[in-house]
Amino acid sequence: MVKLGIVASEFNADVVMPMIEFAKRHAEFLGAQVSAEIMVPGVFEIPLGAKTLAERKDVDAIVALGSVIEGGTEHDEIVMQHATRKLIDLELQYGKPIGLGISGPGMTRMQALERVNDYARRSVEAAVKMVQRIEKS
Repeated sequence: MVKLGIVASEFNADVVMPMIEFAKRHAEFLGAQVSAEIMVPGVFEIPLGAKTLAERKDVDAIVALGSVIEGGTEHDEIVMQHATRKLIDLELQYGKPIGLGISGPGMTRMQALERVNDYARRSVEAAVKMVQRIEKS
């Protein structure tokens, strides 16, 4: 059984909280177990939460959930680019897959809400599939 850790952003909670619930249900559907969860203030803090989960022995893969809503500046793009780059680095450093379930940048709140299930589902599926494929190799 694949053991997942979920790291999720509290910022834009109206988008992220339903993502968390759907991710948990989808993990169960796939036969995976959520063994740890960490809530962080925002998407920018997700990499540190992911690192903390990656260091745990009871976590095979991580699901990163958050939402970066478009604002009046390029802040959403900067946050997303740096957070995802660090998540890739952590994946390679620890050899544990990280499913990217962070919506944005460039999304309105309505667009993010419409895609809650898609981002949660795809990130859980990617994390579970990668663990299974790495184990087979």
